[in-house]
Amino acid sequence: MLLEGAIGDAYGAGFEFVYRLIIRRRNKLTKYKRHPFYRTICGHYTDDTQMALSLAELIVEGTEWTRLSLANKFVEVFKRDTRQGYAFRFFGLLKEVASGQELLDRIIPSSERNGSAMRAYPIGVFRSEKEVLEKATLQARITHDTEWGIRAAQAIALIAHFFLYQRGHKAELIAYLADWQGVKWPLDWQGEVPMKGKETVEAVLTLLLKGERMSSILWEAVDLGGDTDTVASLALALGSICPEIVQDLPDWTFEQLENGPYGRSYIENLDRQLLAQLPITGHLNRNL
Repeated sequence: MLLEGAIGDAYGAGFEFVYRLIIRRRNKLTKYKRHPFYRTICGHYTDDTQMALSLAELIVEGTEWTRLSLANKFVEVFKRDTRQGYAFRFFGLLKEVASGQELLDRIIPSSERNGSAMRAYPIGVFRSEKEVLEKATLQARITHDTEWGIRAAQAIALIAHFFLYQRGHKAELIAYLADWQGVKWPLDWQGEVPMKGKETVEAVLTLLLKGERMSSILWEAVDLGGDTDTVASLALALGSICPEIVQDLPDWTFEQLENGPYGRSYIENLDRQLLAQLPITGHLNRNL
């Protein structure tokens, strides 16, 4: 789950908000692409995956889920391996603060962008929907204490829970979210995806429910345009745990993904530890 999320992030990062013509020419699923306008490194993930790793680590470590423990982890993971992709002001704040408490003291969590949702899928391993909702909400409020900042994070965490615990066929997912959130998510997203939590969830749901193969979901996530790294990361992370989606990502997406201190091998190991949190009745993921 984490590994596929990193793959979608790294591939999508080469296309984020580029011109439609560039997407059509370069989105061929043959290799990772360097972004034409920014100094990105091919095959490297961005803030999307880094923040998801922070939540996964907190879960695996068994640390109490509090505002302070979450903020401390966000700062720790950023400081040890500083990456691009964060919102400009949040990046600057993370550079300046020395602790989670300082982050909490200084941040203004008024954003409705998709940052709280992009990292939320590891929360799906918790055993009940009630706990998933509570933990998704708490982590969202640190940075995105707004209606759609919270609802988007809840939705992504619930989608992961739905697949991991085999709550039904994917065609039942919209009804499941409506039952637990009271939100009727539309399933007809088209066109460029902005950096907004609500719109990002709509795009990801459309890809998951209409897609049948991981390779086509990745291609289509990028073809939409806009915030391609976030959409591709979420679609692949969630698609990887859906038994109705064919797992056919090309070998190069795994082999060419970065493998530094917090790269492919680290993510694979953390993935195994995260999914080991599932009870025996939970989903037996392919990566275990």
